[in-house]
Amino acid sequence: MNRLGRETSPYLLQHADNPVDWYPWGDEAFARARAEQKPILLSVGYSACHWCHVMAHESFEDEAIAARMNHLFVNIKVDREERPDVDSVYMTFTQALTGQGGWPMTVFLTPDLQPIYAGTYFPPEDRFGRPGFRRLMDSVAAAWDENREGVLASADRITAQVREATERAPSAEGAVTAETTAAVVQTLRSLYDAQWGGFGRAPKFPSPSNLEFLLMHHARTGGAGESPSAVEMVLHTCRQMWAGGMYDHLGGGFARYSVDGQWLVPHFEKMLYDNASLARLYLHAYQVSGDEAFATVARETLDYLQREMRDPDGGFHAAQDADSEGIEGKFFVWTPEEVDAALGAEDGALARAVYGVTPAGNFQDPHHPEFGRRTVLSRPQPLEAVAVSLGVTVADVDARLPAIRARLLEARSRRTWPGLDDKVLTSWNGLALAAFAEAARILDDPVRLTVALEVAAFLRNAMWRNGRFLHTYKAGVARVDGMLEDYAYVGLGLVDLYRATGDRAHLDWAAELFEAARTRFHDDEGGGFFEAPLDGEALLLRQKPYFDSPTPSGNGAMALLGFWLGRYFARDDWEAVTREVTSAVAEQLERAATGFGSVLQAAELLLAERREVAITGTPEQRAPFEREVAARYLPSMLIAPGEAGTLPILEGRDLPAAYVCRDFVCDLPALDREALREQLDR
Repeated sequence: MNRLGRETSPYLLQHADNPVDWYPWGDEAFARARAEQKPILLSVGYSACHWCHVMAHESFEDEAIAARMNHLFVNIKVDREERPDVDSVYMTFTQALTGQGGWPMTVFLTPDLQPIYAGTYFPPEDRFGRPGFRRLMDSVAAAWDENREGVLASADRITAQVREATERAPSAEGAVTAETTAAVVQTLRSLYDAQWGGFGRAPKFPSPSNLEFLLMHHARTGGAGESPSAVEMVLHTCRQMWAGGMYDHLGGGFARYSVDGQWLVPHFEKMLYDNASLARLYLHAYQVSGDEAFATVARETLDYLQREMRDPDGGFHAAQDADSEGIEGKFFVWTPEEVDAALGAEDGALARAVYGVTPAGNFQDPHHPEFGRRTVLSRPQPLEAVAVSLGVTVADVDARLPAIRARLLEARSRRTWPGLDDKVLTSWNGLALAAFAEAARILDDPVRLTVALEVAAFLRNAMWRNGRFLHTYKAGVARVDGMLEDYAYVGLGLVDLYRATGDRAHLDWAAELFEAARTRFHDDEGGGFFEAPLDGEALLLRQKPYFDSPTPSGNGAMALLGFWLGRYFARDDWEAVTREVTSAVAEQLERAATGFGSVLQAAELLLAERREVAITGTPEQRAPFEREVAARYLPSMLIAPGEAGTLPILEGRDLPAAYVCRDFVCDLPALDREALREQLDR
């Protein structure tokens, strides 16, 4: 094994037996590069990344290529999920140099960690319009040996230009206006795929932050504007994502994205952050529409996380791989013969009709044509059409389908499972905490509440040390200093947990996290929050995340957290953080409409009318009122359950009742659920 054998990251351990002399990111590698005056080859990826596996197999497992790497470079391997700060820095350079980014990310650096050349996947030889990895290495090494002065000057220039562009303080453009968010909705409408849902063309990503923003905008405006409305775009997109193959129709949960525009063929990896965020989105779609199908998707997605992604110590694992036995999607796809073998001819015919399984299939791993064509399960037609085609009733199909699904899932479980990235990330578990707490509240589900409480306890006991978060955990070991997203996501999850329980202790810890983040990450000169702590490792760039990646931006999440905590604790200085963050990027929102979903959510909260519902009494006395509130989508309403006097909004409210207030004017106390319903309806 190389040095990666001493690491805990599953991704790094995947490369521990490569013939490459890999180093983890750290001083040992940097010191060797400086001492030997060798350039660094930095390779960044993650365990569920299909093309990372391809490049590893083609190049990093090849003895000749590895020998060349070892001779020419100091080689460093980074798990982007373990070190999102390092990944973010060099992804910024990669995008600046090439106009695009992605993983695997391949960056050649000077011994002082400045970029020389950057890219993503490189085949071993020239192919796909990309230079071969062997030729690229030789070219970089030759430039380093023959024109080192020029290479260093170029690296200095690139670093200075990117640093100037990324570290320039955003100009405060003033408050985000209702006209701004309406213009963003119009831009999203212009990108909307009216047939299949979603925005833009292939590949298609679910973008839950943008969909949540659209729901919030609809709730504030009442659906004013052009057609399709904001809520129509969301609900149609949710239905189409579920109907496609990106959703796992047997096991629940969503794959990372769809390679086509129809949500049909996914990139099969399943990430904790996607499934947590999408479960929460589908819960809100259920509140908005009353359609039980959305609640079912949320339940099945959370079932998947509990069944397949739970860590024994209380958190959730990071990801499930796209590949098994070296073949992309092999675990998830089917032939008609496999379906019939699992179910028999009669039920097999029904399953094939429901899930679109055909001899021609709809997917083939291009690297393994010998595996043949298979079908990614989807729901290509409504059950009414399936029933007509088979000469049965819809009721018959409905009655038989749960058992068919269970038998197919059991048959699939006997296959070789995809790899599991079993590290536990604080930030992503914050998203899971929020999803389970919302499910407990909206679905009145005590099992989900138990899970949420266990996740919160795990984060407190295992990841919170001396007033600081650690970022990653595996097999009893927590490590890596926490990032902005760790504090912000967990804080938001605790707010949702308070709403589900009425226990102020969760809000108090959220407030502690918020204050710790303000101390450790806030830019007191330029405003906003840095991604990495002020007293942390000095990286080449100091970045402030405003733009959403697959997860909400750190600044967007802090803006949301500041809003809610400011309202709960009557702290105007905390709510001012929301205005600071949204103002910093106000001018950019229309130009990059798809990239600021979390900041736009915060803007919608600021634009919405102030509304509160305080619910006092014992948990038993509060329960009917809380059920009435949970049945409604009220994204900007301050929901405050608890004992009288435990929060500013609960002061002086000794009568067990619900108190509805709007724009600083309160109704009479609602003493029963019917009275509360009438007040909320108004």
